[in-house]
Amino acid sequence: MKQHIIVIGSGFGGLSAGIRLAAQGHDVTIFEKRDKPGGRAYTYESQGFVFDGGPTVITAPWMFDEIWQLAGKKREDYFQIVPLDPFYRIFDHKKRYLDYNGNHDFILQQIEKFNPADKEGYTRFIATTKAIFETGIALIDKPFLHLTDMLRVAPDLIRLQSYRSVYGYVSQFIQDDFLRRCFSFHPLLIGGNPLSASSLYVLIHYLEREWGIHYALGGTGSIVRAMARLFTELGGRMHLNAEVKEILVEGRRVTGVRLADGRVHRADAVVANSDVAWTYLNLIPAAKRRRNSDAWVKAKKYSMSLFVIYFGTRRQYRDQGLAHHNIILSEDYKGLLRAIFANKGLPEDFSLYLHMPTLTDPSLAPPGCETFYVLSPVPHLQARIDWRQQAKPYRDAIMTFLEQNYLPDLQANIVTEHVIDPLHFRDTLNSYLGSAFSVQPTLFQSAWFRPHNRSEDFENLYFAGAGTHPGAGVPGVLASGKIVADLIGLA
Repeated sequence: MKQHIIVIGSGFGGLSAGIRLAAQGHDVTIFEKRDKPGGRAYTYESQGFVFDGGPTVITAPWMFDEIWQLAGKKREDYFQIVPLDPFYRIFDHKKRYLDYNGNHDFILQQIEKFNPADKEGYTRFIATTKAIFETGIALIDKPFLHLTDMLRVAPDLIRLQSYRSVYGYVSQFIQDDFLRRCFSFHPLLIGGNPLSASSLYVLIHYLEREWGIHYALGGTGSIVRAMARLFTELGGRMHLNAEVKEILVEGRRVTGVRLADGRVHRADAVVANSDVAWTYLNLIPAAKRRRNSDAWVKAKKYSMSLFVIYFGTRRQYRDQGLAHHNIILSEDYKGLLRAIFANKGLPEDFSLYLHMPTLTDPSLAPPGCETFYVLSPVPHLQARIDWRQQAKPYRDAIMTFLEQNYLPDLQANIVTEHVIDPLHFRDTLNSYLGSAFSVQPTLFQSAWFRPHNRSEDFENLYFAGAGTHPGAGVPGVLASGKIVADLIGLA
């Protein structure tokens, strides 16, 4: 039966749900707070430079293809993707690096540079990832609304040692400390601490090796624009600069939303692609929420935040030994992770992700120029860091480090620059505590233990995005949109 459905937010989760619901024949309206779609995948443009605001690592391309197939169209008619090799260039504190890709023999050659004895261990490790992937991938597009859903998969999770951390699991096979870091950093891409994130997330290794890592020509923003176009072609409506201030409730049902300008829009169901914790705490009065109380929401462990500097340079840096995706790991890796996730203050040290997309796609910068962003994981706002005071010196420390080690004469060559910190995640992206990835992906905050895709308090309120099942990362939020569309289709 055709329903009128409101989607709050136009990130990948909201767009995935909106397209699928429109393809089912529903009347779908998306309300987006900002001036263009994308959510965390927002695009910044300045002086001819284009910066992807958030996700840049594109895996599981079939998940995009599936969305277009549902609409009876071809994804490649809307945006193009190209494979990357290497997937990542991972540097230690001495600037030695390991290139990582899907070629097993090549990776063994890379391991040889650091510890030849770990080649056999890596081979055994990677052989275990297929079973973990097959178990994990079977979970990501199914809802976990009942405890029995979790009990059914518990034996497999125990058999696959999901109670171990990713770092602990990798360490069973790899002895060299730098190599352990290289093969365990992946949870950071979805807001997890490698020292505590469930080893289930080593499935990312299998995912990357089998399907590769891709780049969307024009940047990740080209995917957002393509999805928004597909949504409107299916009859969906998108309202920009339209902030939702309240989800309207009658009994155990939601009836629509009230916008910041006071206008009310009624709906048969509401899909919140907004941050789950923020949605419960700010859009629905506490008295209306028996299960998802303020205390329940605040008791969760939330991911770290991010400090990101987007910058364009008037010179190119093609001769500095960098790749498209660069990961620079600090000497005290474990100490840094413990400090960030303990929220005890801003560490003096940092590990960095340096994105250099113009190596693959020069169109993101004016001729002869380069586009970058550098990202540093930082504590979320529970650490009580005064970012209005700390942002400038922290920015200066990062840029000085890059200038001294990777990008000579950097600061003299900057044409344009934009910085975001945890306050941006809280105030602009409406993320609780300024967390960049919402609920941490620990074992007891995964599947049934995560906030559910359908609210326990309201039978027609649904959630898509990083904070709900299956979790953060582009594949996870796309899958959350599929779960929501399937649940509404069954309602």
